[in-house]
Formats: sequence, C-alpha cells, structure tokens
Amino acid sequence: MLLFAVMLTLNINEHALAQADTVQTTVEAIIESTAPEHHNQLADEGEATSNLLEMQRSEGFSLMTILRGLLGMFSLIVIAFIFSSNRKAINWKVIFTGLAIQLALAIGVLYVPWIQYFFEAVGKLFVLVLDFTKAGTEFLFSSFASNSIESAMQNFAVQILPTIIFFSALTSLLFYLGIIQKVVKAMAWAMTRLMKLSGAESLSVAGNIFLGQTESPLMIKAYLPKMNKSEILLVMMGGMATLAGGVLAVYISFLGGEDPVQRLLFAKHLLTASVMAAPGAIVIAKILVPQTEAIDKTMEISKDQIGSNVLDAISNGTTEGLKLAVNVAAMLLVFIAFIAMFNYISIWIGELIGLNDSIASITDGRYNELSLQFMLGYIFSPVMWLIGVNAQDITYLGRLLGEKIIMTEFIGYVSLSELKAAQVFTDPKSVIMATYMLCGFANFASIGIQIGGIGSLAPNQRITLSKYGLKALLGGTLASLMSATIVGMLIG
Repeated sequence: MLLFAVMLTLNINEHALAQADTVQTTVEAIIESTAPEHHNQLADEGEATSNLLEMQRSEGFSLMTILRGLLGMFSLIVIAFIFSSNRKAINWKVIFTGLAIQLALAIGVLYVPWIQYFFEAVGKLFVLVLDFTKAGTEFLFSSFASNSIESAMQNFAVQILPTIIFFSALTSLLFYLGIIQKVVKAMAWAMTRLMKLSGAESLSVAGNIFLGQTESPLMIKAYLPKMNKSEILLVMMGGMATLAGGVLAVYISFLGGEDPVQRLLFAKHLLTASVMAAPGAIVIAKILVPQTEAIDKTMEISKDQIGSNVLDAISNGTTEGLKLAVNVAAMLLVFIAFIAMFNYISIWIGELIGLNDSIASITDGRYNELSLQFMLGYIFSPVMWLIGVNAQDITYLGRLLGEKIIMTEFIGYVSLSELKAAQVFTDPKSVIMATYMLCGFANFASIGIQIGGIGSLAPNQRITLSKYGLKALLGGTLASLMSATIVGMLIG
C-alpha cells in the first residue's frame, strides 16, 4: 500500500511542477505591477517565497530521496518498536494503515489539485482571521500601530498574543454552536473504522486537531476513568503530536510574515502537519502500547457546554485565551532568559579552554561558540540525517528539535522564523520539514500539563498518566518526525 502511494505520485509530479511555475509567475507579476517605490520591498519579500517554491520547480523526488525517506520511516518505527511494552501484540495492519493515511495526506496536499484547494481554502480562513485580529489590535494599540513601530513589543506583544486570545474565543464559540463536535465526530468515525480504535480515543485524537491537549479530553471525560492503558497513552500522544488552532495561527504569522503568498503556503503546511499528526500518533501509540483488550466503539461527545449562551461562550473563550497568552509570554521570557544564562556560562567555559575557535572552524562558521544551540544541533543531527534532511542543514534542524523538546515548540518556531529570515538553510526543503517536525506539544512541560489537566478529569488515571509521561513525549516526537520524513521524501 505504501509503495503504491509513492508510485502514484510519479503520475502527478509533472502537474505539481507546472503548478509551482504558475504560482511563481503570479508572485513575479505582483511585483512587476506594483508602484516603483515598493519594488525593492516586495522583491525582498518575494525572494524568500521564490526560494521555497523553487523546491517544486526542481526535478522533484528521485529514487535516492525515496530510499532516504523509507530509511527514515523504518528507523522511526524501529525506535518505537524498541520501546514497545508488548512487541508480540502489535497489530501491523493498523500500523501500515496509519502510515498509508499519512502518506496519502501528504501526496494530496503536495500534488492533488482538489485537496490542495481544500487546504488552501482552510488556510485562507486562518489568514483572514489573522486580519480580523489585526483590526482589533490596531484599535486597542493604535498608538503603536499608527506609528508603525517595528519593535519587539509591537511584533510580539501587540501582534502575536492577541491572536491567541481571539482564536480561543472563536474556538469557544464554534464549540458552543456544536460545529467542532460535528467535524470531530465525522473524523473520529473514519478513524474507528479504518484503524480499529475505540470511539472515545478516536474522538480525543480527532479533537486534538482543533483543540488543545487539555481541552480535547473534555469531550470524552465520561470515558476517561474506564480507559485502558493503550487508550490513555493515545489520548496523551494525541495532545503531544498536534497543535491547537490558536497557536497554529501564531506560527502562520511567524513563518509567513506580512507576505500573503508565504502566509498561505505555511498555513497549508501547518494545517496538514496537524492533520497528519493524528494518524501518526495512532501508529506510534499502538506500537508503544498495543491494544490487547476489547474496545468500545461508542462515540458520544460530552454534552457539557462552555457557556450558557453565545456571549457567555465568547467571554469564557476570551478569558481562557488571555490566560494562555499571558502564560506563553511568561514562558518565553523565562526560557529565553535561561538560554541566555546557560549560553553566558558555556561560552565563557568555551573561551577559557580555547574551544570556541575550534567550534567555528569545525562547523564552517555555522556555530561560533560553545552554546546551547551548538550542543543541541549536534546531539540531534544523526536523527535529522536519518529522516532525510540535507547534510548541510542537519545541525540547524537538530537544534530546533532540541529546543522543542527541552523548552517548547513555541521557542522552536521562533528560532525557525529567525533562521529562515537569515537564509541560513542550504536546502529550502529544510524549512518545510522543520515546519512539520516542530508541529505538536511534545515537550517536558506538557507532561505536567497533561497529568494535571487529564488527571483532574479522571483522578484514578493519575498513576497511568505519570507512568506514561515520558513515553507520550517520545511518541509525540516520533509522530511529528514521521510527518516531516514523509513530506521531505515526497518533495525530493
């Protein structure tokens, strides 16, 4: 099934290359039709877009890139197999079905026109909501916006944090109206039939595509106390491997900037990454802790509302979004300060023992000091090579993966946006692979969040949640790496 899906792309690769030419021509036409005084600005913005589109203008994937991708997929499966609690009970049919779904999603988004149009349409909605948020921001912070101050405060506090608040309120409204529940139930029904999951765990995983790692379990809180270990792990991993809508919108802003073409490009890829992570989480979870007990396919979403009426739902969502925004800001402040403190000490040690100059020479100037970024980059670089990242970029993506796991994916995406702006990547494909790799809440802080959040809904599961915390972190990381591997293989 996997090989068939790969071979299918050979028939549509030519169409994708032609489509990339059309998009590139459109970008150039926009630049040419703009007033002369804006040509330089748009040309600079368009250059980064052109670099990302160039990967689809090239010869595409080859036998070597497919083999590298298959090696990466095999390696990730082997890692999960090594940490499995019951290797003999693994249902390999479920595993290969999940991989085929991931592969089909990637092929569709990259090469099938009607699927591309669907994800682009959803991506446009996210970009449109970003514009709605900007309208509210300009009213609230008009003194900053009117003066066009390009300070860190305006770029982050005034533009990024309000996005989280608005998306939280919007999600709360959609949940109150029952729209999210209907979409989630349809996706969960498909997962239950295709991958032999219980109704409750299917609902939780599907819900994580739209909701956070503690909000999605609310839909199945009646089932949580009765769930077995395999189901609990999947609930945890579903939260670790996917992104909530609010932060997903923020990362579109990070990576796309003010360029509408890049915003749409990264909206499409971030949405795809979160959707692909759902079957990916199932694949890894059912290897780590296979399902050995009878399952209940009943799918009943909790009737609890998050508000007594529309206005109450919006108010509750706004309050929760404000808490999340403040938490994100505080988290970034603390983690970035700790990175600076760690680097101050390690760089001083590197200077004391004369290691900094050697690092600059060995890395060809990619790293100049004994910094945390240098350490993480080289620790995780073998994994990056295995999944098919260009050899020149493996230390950069290794650094991003390390920052995601040790700190948060928020730090990882901030670093990715900085590296992308600095144009340090040798291969533009690395930016796309990093976008998929960073997708998900798989970090050490999430273990505590899930033990507290899910544990409050099902106190009898706290021991299981604590026991499987690190396994869920490993599984969520492997699921995101699997998505990055598949996309990297198909891009070429």
